[in-house]
Amino acid sequence: MSTIRRVHGDERLGTAFTLYPYAFDATPSPGTEDELRALLPYHRDNTTLVAEEDGRTVATASAFPAQQNLRGNVLPMAGIGWVATQPDARRQGHGSRLMHRLHAELLDSGHLLATLYPFHPAFYERFGYVGLPLNRTATFPPAALAPLLGVELPGQVTQRSIRDGFEDYRAFQRQLMAHRHGYTYTADYRAARALDPANRWLATAVVDGAVVGVLTYHIDGYGGTLRADELLYSTFLGRALLLRFIATHIHQVSSVVVTVAPDEYPESWVTGLTVRTEAEAAFPTSPPLMARLLSVEALRGARCGPGRVEIEVVDDRLLAGRYRLDGTGGAIDIGPGSGTAKTATLTAAGLAGLAYGVLDPAEVVTRGLGEVPDDAVEELRSLLYRLTPHVFGKG
Repeated sequence: MSTIRRVHGDERLGTAFTLYPYAFDATPSPGTEDELRALLPYHRDNTTLVAEEDGRTVATASAFPAQQNLRGNVLPMAGIGWVATQPDARRQGHGSRLMHRLHAELLDSGHLLATLYPFHPAFYERFGYVGLPLNRTATFPPAALAPLLGVELPGQVTQRSIRDGFEDYRAFQRQLMAHRHGYTYTADYRAARALDPANRWLATAVVDGAVVGVLTYHIDGYGGTLRADELLYSTFLGRALLLRFIATHIHQVSSVVVTVAPDEYPESWVTGLTVRTEAEAAFPTSPPLMARLLSVEALRGARCGPGRVEIEVVDDRLLAGRYRLDGTGGAIDIGPGSGTAKTATLTAAGLAGLAYGVLDPAEVVTRGLGEVPDDAVEELRSLLYRLTPHVFGKG
């Protein structure tokens, strides 16, 4: 049986970092210790666990601190990653033991939510995770936005390097996090990854002195593509200003690629926009984010519809138990379950699907993630109504 311990600072180089190049990079790799050491600042406050046998690191798992909006509440969230096992040590339970230990440590340190990008979704579903909708990419010729150039709009867009505008960019992310379900805000030491290569422009839309939209992007060459990251805006005027700014590149680039939310409809931006909007889920290269609750307390005070129901969470070390969810006051109140009211039996993944708004109670049943009696379906459907998570702001 392997032993599990937490490592810090430079100790990661001889333990967890010995697995990263093989698991996540092209190998054999000429990477040097200096190159790995340069990554240490981005792991500064991570919770990094290793499993060891006879002094050798055979597996590792890590998580970084963040915040996430869940139905109107901004909560401590942990982003789990760098889960890796040596080839000769795989399928021996090291990863499972690390995940159980990591979840427990994260909860003890105050995290109520956890997210990850899965290499094996079914594995993580067993640990209480459910898939969230993918963001999409919209690809179109900038000339398609030409009608916006003739529209008078209040406000203006400024352009500068991400390094010069980083503080404003982060402030706007905090603003969006307070209002957008699913939005994530990472710690400064993680977000600084955008600064060091300094390979992004920042376009900032401002109206009456207030920032209403931001867009980071780079241009891959004259006549090439303007590749934008997340299209972030707080008002539709902010979106229009950013799109009009993109249109000013008509005679510089031949195409634009921008990341948009799952419920964004680029074909409606202007009349007759020729656009390809797509999302591709592929494993392990482009997986949808998965998420779970580390505590049912993550739902306390969340926005909800009217409803009152009891649930029993099963097959999970952290959540197992009976709970009463009461939304009669417009925000969820949580109490102990009596076992006599309408009761739904849920796995942790089933509860996560309802909490994040991506599963209907009937889908929980058809997915094999719980049993919901007919008299509890409508209560849960009203209480934890469908809602699209905007999984933006990952830093």
